Amino acid sequence: MNFERFPGAQYANIFSYLPSDDREGYAELDEETLHLVGDVPGYVGYESVKNAEGRSIFISYWQSMEAVNEWRANARHKVAKSHGKQWYAAYHSMLVKIEYSAEHNTQIL
Repeated sequence: MNFERFPGAQYANIFSYLPSDDREGYAELDEETLHLVGDVPGYVGYESVKNAEGRSIFISYWQSMEAVNEWRANARHKVAKSHGKQWYAAYHSMLVKIEYSAEHNTQIL
């Protein structure tokens, strides 16, 4: 069976962060934006990991730069981004073009 986790993904936005102690309003806006992004044509999905020290990596997948730019222009996403220095002790965001992807048994991930 061929199971593609992120079909058609051409771009990945990799957001690495360490949360700060001031997370007021974070959970609500995080939930809201995760719901809203699903309505953006060309958004494929996301995955995230967190280590024992609390550092997290959130990766979202996109079919086109048009889709990425539509999300960047979203008003609620802009509000969330404006809280970056409040909600994160440190962060790094990177948009990359996917040149190659290989999969094996990804349905169990």
